[in-house]
Amino acid sequence: MPASILDGADGPIAVAAPRRAASPFAAIAHLTCPSCGSSHVAQVLGDNGGVSYVCTACGRSWS
Repeated sequence: MPASILDGADGPIAVAAPRRAASPFAAIAHLTCPSCGSSHVAQVLGDNGGVSYVCTACGRSWS
């Protein structure tokens, strides 16, 4: 039995790139704020059940 996990390896060990955590806003990441141009946009439930967006940088909301 090897003394460590690196002992006994026949060659370089392939290391997988770390996975990014899924962002709750990943589906709308392409949106930008019409006022400030920021991509920090959150999707929110609007009045009457519609969908609205809010810029978390400047506070502007739109639908």
